[in-house]
Amino acid sequence: MPTFFHHRSLPITAGALTIIAGSYISRRHDTPLSLTDHSGSNNNNNNTQLLQSLRKRVTDHAAVVPTRVQHVSVLTAASVGDPLDILVVGGGATGCGVALDAVSRGLRVGLVERDDFSSGTSSRSTKLIHGGVRYLEKAVFNLDYGQLKLVFHALEERKQLIDNAPHLCHALPCMTPCYGWFETVYYWVGLKMYDLVAGRHLLHLSRYYSAQESSELFPTLAQKGKDRSLKGTVVYYDGQMNDSRVNVGLACTAALAGAAVLNHAEVISFLKEEGQRRIIGARIRDNLTGKEFNTYAKVVVNAGGPFCDSVRKLADKDAKPMICPSSGVHIVLPDYYSPEGMGLIVPKTKDGRVIFMLPWLGRTVAGTTDSSTSITMLPEPHEDEIEFILDAIRDYLNIEVRRVDVLSAWSGIRPLAMDPNAKNTESISRDHVVCEDYPGLVTITGGKWTTYRRWVIVQWCH
Repeated sequence: MPTFFHHRSLPITAGALTIIAGSYISRRHDTPLSLTDHSGSNNNNNNTQLLQSLRKRVTDHAAVVPTRVQHVSVLTAASVGDPLDILVVGGGATGCGVALDAVSRGLRVGLVERDDFSSGTSSRSTKLIHGGVRYLEKAVFNLDYGQLKLVFHALEERKQLIDNAPHLCHALPCMTPCYGWFETVYYWVGLKMYDLVAGRHLLHLSRYYSAQESSELFPTLAQKGKDRSLKGTVVYYDGQMNDSRVNVGLACTAALAGAAVLNHAEVISFLKEEGQRRIIGARIRDNLTGKEFNTYAKVVVNAGGPFCDSVRKLADKDAKPMICPSSGVHIVLPDYYSPEGMGLIVPKTKDGRVIFMLPWLGRTVAGTTDSSTSITMLPEPHEDEIEFILDAIRDYLNIEVRRVDVLSAWSGIRPLAMDPNAKNTESISRDHVVCEDYPGLVTITGGKWTTYRRWVIVQWCH
């Protein structure tokens, strides 16, 4: 990712920002519109005025994000007597979503990111906006209401995200191969249930295709499985997105709305009230210039993803870890592995996960793994993880799957919220966890890309 807001103003196309900002402000209904210092009617008026202002600003050929110097000036100007309402730590999907939601409600917002926007986990996803077919299966067989609730939320947000940013998100059909009649009935019923749960947020109905039709739609699909022949496939729809561009779009839209958004800026310590434990700001180091400065805020939101425990330890060195990191590896293969406009889902792997094989920017992306890992700035995919993915797709393709075909690979660290009863990372819920375990510091972690918008936490800021 290039350095944003550095040396010059950044032009942003008007259409993109109107869609993201306009839909985000006008369609939100899942968090309270009123804060302790705003009445509901006043806040609605403020949102309407802000929306009109934003639309006016982006009706020209291009809107210009303030320069990096201007963002630094806003952050340094925040004082004890005139603090920001919110200081967000972390420029991933959740952090930028919190910043955009808060500034759209009229709050004074600052955001700092140690590296670049979407430089971590938020740019290393499967590029899918999905409710989670596997989560629905767990909800049914384990009678797990938490998993079912996550699927409901994710399917609602899937549709909302596609509507908000259709230039970066679209519906994608995914094919599930069936090599036995029991599998055919099982997956057809399961995916129809997925359609039913989606309700009015449904993208397209799933449907069954015969083996002949399936081979025409997906020419590289194997007609023979392990001692079985292909009976047909069930095709359902999920969303696909350009994750890093959506993330940067959120950051830029927040900046246009008035937030001070600064990348390559690291929190090195927290500021506390004299004689008290409450956090009232942060000491920040600009990693491009080496300069340090203080920024004061009523509330600090820790959205550090897999590094949120490191941020928490700045407030309390004895803070107990709440992150169980999981490595998600993806590989990039040549385009002939999958047809344009059709994905493939491998429903069962050795560890019980699903593997996706999806068309992506003229190539094919396959993944993902789910294994315990250490937390590092630049996680690298291991050879055994790459081989695991290749082995998983090998039985479903009629072409030779070779290690030399792997053009590139990446690894992302999922910041899964700690569950002491989980047997492995694959069984941990992908829901968000929000807590205030230190006065003035709110931590939001866990979750998944699809639901980043639903769990913004301005209701904490009072």
